[in-house]
Amino acid sequence: MASNTLQHALFLLLSALATSYIAHAGDPDILTDFILPPNFNGAVDGTFFTFTGMRGILDATTPTFNVTKASMAELPALNGQSVSYAILRYPAGSVNPPHTHPRSAELLFLIDGELEVGFVDTTNKLYTQTLQFGDLFVFPKGLVHYQYNNNANYTATAISAFGSANAGTVSVPGSVFTTGIDDGILANSFKTDVATIQKIKAGLAPKP
Repeated sequence: MASNTLQHALFLLLSALATSYIAHAGDPDILTDFILPPNFNGAVDGTFFTFTGMRGILDATTPTFNVTKASMAELPALNGQSVSYAILRYPAGSVNPPHTHPRSAELLFLIDGELEVGFVDTTNKLYTQTLQFGDLFVFPKGLVHYQYNNNANYTATAISAFGSANAGTVSVPGSVFTTGIDDGILANSFKTDVATIQKIKAGLAPKP
């Protein structure tokens, strides 16, 4: 009886700890107001907290899909702050291929044009929507998603917010076809032949 009671109490304790961990999963809390990079010798003033890489970006044109990030890599002051941004620009007919952000959800705000967006959940159900200027759409954390500008004449522009200073991006085509996975394994996985896999790999190879 005492053994069962102890086991029950231990189970409840472990369950509570697991629930607490899941509820707080994400960027770790910090014990200071902000974090300086290792060996940082510069002045800690307003400049340290400022990122100027977005200046003029909306005035420039881009021939292909383009992302300009403001994450911890570009703005070290974001370390520990659990937030980052990106400006995404979609020329006519361009696509942001299927990808995931393993460390954060993404909240996309369309500030120009139209976009077709979608994500796939863990039951392989596809959720899609056509966004208009001013719309917001959330891509849940870690799920495969994409955006597509199907307008043949106009560009689209969006701002994405992330609940992590370093959300990470895993490209589905890139991670599958450009990382050295054996052609035979991919052919078996996709129910096709090696020649088809090699054509896909060639199409995704960096242009010289």
